[in-house]
Amino acid sequence: MRFNERLRSTCRKKGSFLTIGLDPDFDRIPSFLKKFESPILEFNKSIINATSDLVCAYKLNMAFYEQFGVKGWRSLKKTIELIQEDTLIILDGKRADIANTSGKYAKSVFEELKADAVTVNPYMGGDSIAPFLEDESKGAFVLCLTSNPGAKDFQHLSVNGRHIFEEVANKANEWNTNDNVGLVVGATQSQFMKKIRNIAPNLPFLIPGVGAQGGDLEETISAGKNSENEGLIITVSRNILYQSDETDFASKSRAAALYLRDQINTHLSSAKINHGT
Repeated sequence: MRFNERLRSTCRKKGSFLTIGLDPDFDRIPSFLKKFESPILEFNKSIINATSDLVCAYKLNMAFYEQFGVKGWRSLKKTIELIQEDTLIILDGKRADIANTSGKYAKSVFEELKADAVTVNPYMGGDSIAPFLEDESKGAFVLCLTSNPGAKDFQHLSVNGRHIFEEVANKANEWNTNDNVGLVVGATQSQFMKKIRNIAPNLPFLIPGVGAQGGDLEETISAGKNSENEGLIITVSRNILYQSDETDFASKSRAAALYLRDQINTHLSSAKINHGT
C-alpha cells in the first residue's frame, strides 16, 4: 500500500489526526525517571502506553536522541520498537543530500530504524529527494513553509512572481508519482496555508506549531484541510509531554492528548457540516 493511502487509512481507522512528537528534553522529563538506566526510554514508554490509542502517528525528532551518541541512538531504536503496528512512525531529521548520500540516509531511516516516513529538505532539488521515494510504502514530508522566524529569510522570497514555498509545493506535486509525498507546513503560517493547499490539493500536510509555538488550531484546520475535510495531521510535543513532573505525568499527558484529538475532530466535523457533506 502506498504511504499516503496508509496514512489516510490509519487516520480513519483510529479516528485521529493527532501526532505526538516524542521529543524528550532531558531537563524537562520528571526527575524521578532520572534514576533509571535509560530515562528517556522510560519516559517515552510511559507516554506511548498512555496515548497510543489516541494518535495516528508518533514523530521523533532525531536531534533529541543523537545528542547523546550511542546511548541516544539505542533509545531511539528501542522507542520505535515500542510503537504498535497500527500507528505510523515519522522520523524528523530534515534529511537530503546528493543522491548517493540520500540513498544512505533512506536506508538508515527506513531499513535500520524501520520508520514509515521522514522529513526532508528540498533545497538541493529533486534528485536529493528521489531516494526517499523509491519505496512507495514509505513517505517523505518535504519542508515547505516552517514556523520559525527565519522562515522569511528564504521561504518567502519571490521567484517568477511566486514565493519559494509555492514553488516547493508545486515541485512536491511533481515528485508525488508514487503517492508518498507530503508537505511540512507550520501552523503559524495559516494565512499562507490555503495558498499551499490550492497548489497541492491531494498532498497530506504534517503541521507542527500548534500550542507552544502559537499556532491557532481552528485557523490551521480551516486553511489546511483538503476537499474531503482530511489531508492533515497535527503534531504536538511540548503541550502534551510536559503536563506534570510527578508520577502522574503519563495520565496528564493522555488527558492533554485526548482533549487535543477531540478538538481536531470537532473542527474537522464542523467543516464537513458547513460544506454540507
